[in-house]
Amino acid sequence: MELIVGNKRVQPMAMQRIPGGIEAELAGEALASVIDATFGGASIEVWGGDLDRRPLDVTDIRMQGASTTVTLLCAGEPVRLN
Repeated sequence: MELIVGNKRVQPMAMQRIPGGIEAELAGEALASVIDATFGGASIEVWGGDLDRRPLDVTDIRMQGASTTVTLLCAGEPVRLN
C-alpha cells in the first residue's frame, strides 16, 4: 500500500491496516504533508491492497515521544480512473 497526499507519495515509517482504514506512523515532511492536507483540503488516498484508490479522512493523531501515529479512515468509494 502507498499513501498519496495531494500529488505526492508519502513514505510512512510504518503502516498497518485497521478496520475501515489504516494507521500510519509518520515523521518529518510526511507528517507535515498529512497535517497540511487535513486543514488545507488536499486529498489523502491509499493505493494498493483492498483499499486501492480510496479517499481517507484523518480521524486521530496520537503523539508519544518521537512517534506520531495518524489514523485514517475511508471517506468514500474508490476513485475511478478512466
